[in-house]
Parts: sequence; C-alpha cells; structure tokens
Amino acid sequence: MGLLPARLAAAAVAVTLATIGASAHEVQPAVADVTVGPDTVTIDLRVAVEPVLAGIDLGAVGDTDESPLSADSDALRALPPQALADRLRADWPDLADRITLRAGDTALAPELASVEVPPVGDVAIRRDTALTVLAHLPDDGSDVRFGWDPELGALIVRQGAGASSYEDFLTDGTLSEGMPRGAVAERPPAEVIARHVVAGFDRIVLERPDHALFVLGLFLYALAWRPLLWQVAAFTAAHTATLALATTGLIAVPGGWTWLVGATIAASVVYVGVDNILGDPARRGVTGPRVAAVSGFGLLHGLGFAAALSELGPGRPSVLSIVAFDAGVVLGHLVVVVVAFGTLVVAFRLMPAPLRAGKPEFRAVSVVASFLIAAMGLLWIVDRVISV
Repeated sequence: MGLLPARLAAAAVAVTLATIGASAHEVQPAVADVTVGPDTVTIDLRVAVEPVLAGIDLGAVGDTDESPLSADSDALRALPPQALADRLRADWPDLADRITLRAGDTALAPELASVEVPPVGDVAIRRDTALTVLAHLPDDGSDVRFGWDPELGALIVRQGAGASSYEDFLTDGTLSEGMPRGAVAERPPAEVIARHVVAGFDRIVLERPDHALFVLGLFLYALAWRPLLWQVAAFTAAHTATLALATTGLIAVPGGWTWLVGATIAASVVYVGVDNILGDPARRGVTGPRVAAVSGFGLLHGLGFAAALSELGPGRPSVLSIVAFDAGVVLGHLVVVVVAFGTLVVAFRLMPAPLRAGKPEFRAVSVVASFLIAAMGLLWIVDRVISV
C-alpha cells in the first residue's frame, strides 16, 4: 500500500493546482449596489430579467431548463433591447410588489428610474439587464433594509467599496442588514462567527456524508488516540491550507473539473476503507504513507469546503469567516469521532470482551464498517463520473 498512497496524494495535489464556469442556463444571483443618501436610496441592479418575466420560480430551480417555462425565458432572450425594456416597464408594478424596501418601520415604494438592456447575442447565454431603482426616504434618519421574494432567486447586496464595504448573500426572502445613511452596514463579529461555525459543522455532519465517512475511516484505522490524532492533524492542516488558498482566490477549480474534485473526494473514502481492511489487525501506530495519503486527500476536501464557504456570501471571505468556518468543520470531525466511539463503547458493553485495539471483536467491527465505507465511496465515484 506504500506506492498507492503516494500516487493518490500526488494526484490530490495536482488537482488543487487547476484554475469555475457556469452552464448557460444556470440560475445565478442578481447583484444590487445600494447607495443610501440623506433623502433617497438608489439601487443599481444587474439581473437576468427574462426568467423573472417568464414566471420561473428561481428559488426552486438551479437551472432554468428545469422549469416548464424555460422556452418562454429563451424567447424573451431573443427580444430586442427596447422590446424587453418595454415588457419590463409594463410588468414593473407586479415586480415592485415583490420587493421589500424599508426605512425603519416605513415601507418604501421602489420606482423604476432606468432600464438598460444589452443587445441580443447568443440566446443560450445569460443576458444581464441593468436597472436603476429609486425610493424616497422619510426624514427620521432610519437605516434601510432591502430584499425580495424568494421566487426572484438569490440576491447579492453590496454597499460601499473597498475595505469600507458591506456585502450580503440573501436567499429565501431574507433582508439585508440595516444600511445607514452616510455610512456602511456592518455585520456583528459574533454573528459572523456563529454563522460560519454552524455552516462548517453542517457541512461535515448534515450536508456531505463523504466528509463524515472519511473521518470515520480515520477513526476505524486503529483504536488508539495517537494514530487518530496524527491523521486528523494531517487532514486538518491540509484542508485548512486549500480552504484558505481557494477562498482568497490563489487557486480555483475550472467548471469542467469540479466533477474530478468530487470524484477524488469519494476516492479518498474508498482508500481509507480499503486500507483499514488490508492493514495489520494489531497495529497501534500510523505509517508515513497513510499520513501522506490523508494529507493529500485533505487538500481535495479543502476545495469542497471552499465551495461551501463561497455559498455563504459574495466576494472573498474575511479571515474571521475562514477561521470560523474551519472551526465548525473541525467541530464536525470531533462529533463524528465522539459518536463513533460512544457507539462502540455501548456495543462492547453488551459483549463479554473489553473494547481494545487488536482484539478480534474490534477488528470485525472495523472491517465490516470499513467495507461499507469503501462501498459507499465507490458508488459516489461512479455517480460523480457518469454525471459529467
């Protein structure tokens, strides 16, 4: 097994050096740049209005082709700019009712000030229309909050620029933070930490069982804390490195290669399961090749974590966000290990033999569980390859 881990680790490193596209009909968030003045709020929107005008529920589909109204959206893409602008102005009263714009407790009436539609190009490619929306503010100095109906899709809200800026990624009809007049909204650090810790934890425990099964495979390698700590430390260091590099833009995965990352993560699950089965039943230490393979695969898992972190908001995450998300991931690792250990303790209390590494009873549990882990990983590989 010495040569295989080295090759797998090298392959994992190679994939991380690649540089993300989107399909032509993939639903992407609209972008709103908000300027809050003393008396007026101005919102510059860039949004693909065709699926909205066609009546597609953008909160329920990931690609407009999934909707039975996709042909209507494509037909609107073929309209000349003036025709599409006229259609948008005619439908604006209905669209305005789906926009939430508030100054304190006062509901504001959004007015469509201008519409700029790009010329007709390839109708298979998304066309972003630029809208300028205005609303008059009450004279109470209250902050402004903005959002819209979840059927209009996700929304990126931005205020300010550079270091003094606010960005938020809104889904499910949520509203932005209060944006003050003459200043920029700020998200409380405690909220940032809590949100990203929970997101990292969910990624391990609830959203992606491949990460959890990989960690479970590390636990089943040997019933001893030292080899477990070596493996978890190597895995954590590796995925933290690529998480940081990917979220800061230093490395990226091209759209055509994302399936390979997912397939290789699944391969890591197969590897830990198979290595657990073929290894020395009485081992209590951890080998260099095993640590190298765990580290190499950790680089790939880090890319998966970076993708999850990018879904929490636009732009590059702050250092605080990255650290909090990674802490949530590590917390998820800990929960997987604690639950697995607790389950074994309870199970072995029902047996006459004590829970010890090298004992036939533990070996039997490790082999059966590792076989199931490897089998699941193999199914994920097949699924992720054939879905390309």
